[in-house]
Amino acid sequence: MNLFLDSFVRALFYCLRPRVIVLSLLPLLLIVGLSMGLGYFFWDAVLDRVRIWLDAFSYIDMVWRWLESMGAGNLKAVLAPLLVVFAVTPWIVVASVLAVAWLMMPALVSLVAANRFGTLEAKRGAGWGASLWWSLWSTLMAVLALLLSMPLWLIPPLVLLLPPLIWGWLTYRVMAFDALAHYANKEERRELFERHGAWMLVMGVICGFLGASPSVLWAMGAGFAPAFVILVPLAVWVYTLVFAFASLWFSHYCLGALQALRAEPAMAIDSAGATVSPAPHLNLKAVVHDGQALLLKDEQ
Repeated sequence: MNLFLDSFVRALFYCLRPRVIVLSLLPLLLIVGLSMGLGYFFWDAVLDRVRIWLDAFSYIDMVWRWLESMGAGNLKAVLAPLLVVFAVTPWIVVASVLAVAWLMMPALVSLVAANRFGTLEAKRGAGWGASLWWSLWSTLMAVLALLLSMPLWLIPPLVLLLPPLIWGWLTYRVMAFDALAHYANKEERRELFERHGAWMLVMGVICGFLGASPSVLWAMGAGFAPAFVILVPLAVWVYTLVFAFASLWFSHYCLGALQALRAEPAMAIDSAGATVSPAPHLNLKAVVHDGQALLLKDEQ
C-alpha cells in the first residue's frame, strides 16, 4: 500500500515537470502539422466530393429549404467543411497519440530511473520486439475478453464493471512490461507480476477511468460545432496527460518494486533449519564453513 500511494503522489508531481508537459503537448503539434499538410494537398478536392455527395440526395433540398425558412440558410455553406473535419480529425488524433505514446513511455521510464534509481542495474530483459509482441498479444486477449463478455453487459451492474476491469488489465500488462523491459530480466519480471499483479490491476483500472475523461470534451465538441476546433485539441492534450501520468505511475511503482526485490536477502534459514529458495535474480554459490553450508553471492 505504501508503494502504491508513494508512486501515485510522485507521478502527480512529475506531471508538473517541464519535460513531461512538453511531451504531452507533442500530439497538438502533430495534429497541426498533419492538418496543414493534408489540407494543403487534399482539402479542395475532398470538399468538392462531399458537396456533390450531399447534392445527390433529394431530401437534402428539403433540409436546405427548411433551414432557410428558419433563418439558418448560412449553414449550407459550412456543412460540407464540418463533415470533412468531423470525419478526418479522429484519424489524425489517433495517429498522433499513438506516435507520441510509442515515444513517451521509454522517455518517462528513463526520467524516473535517472532521478530515483540511478544505481539500478539495467539487465535488458526484453527488447523493442518483445515489448511490441507483448502489447499486441495482450491487446488481442483484451479484445476477445470484451467480445465474450458483451452478453453480460445487459446486466446493469456488470456493464459498469467488466469493461473497466478488462481495460485495466490491459493497461497494467502493457505499462508494467514496458516499465520493466529495460531494467528487469525475465525471472524478475515474472516475480513482480506475481507479487504485485493485484495492485497493478487496480492502478490500471484507475487509469482506465481517468482515460475516459476526454470523452466528455469529445461529446461537447460534437454537440457544439463552433467549439470543435478548441475542444478537440484540448481533449487530445488531456488524454496525453493522462497517459503520461499512467506511465509515470507504473514507472515509479515497478522500478521501486524491482529495487525492493533486489534488496531482499539472498537466502534465509528458518527456525526448523529449512532453507528458503533464493531470489531468482541473484547468482549464488555454496561454501562450507565450520561444518555449516552457507550460500554466498557470486561476485563474478
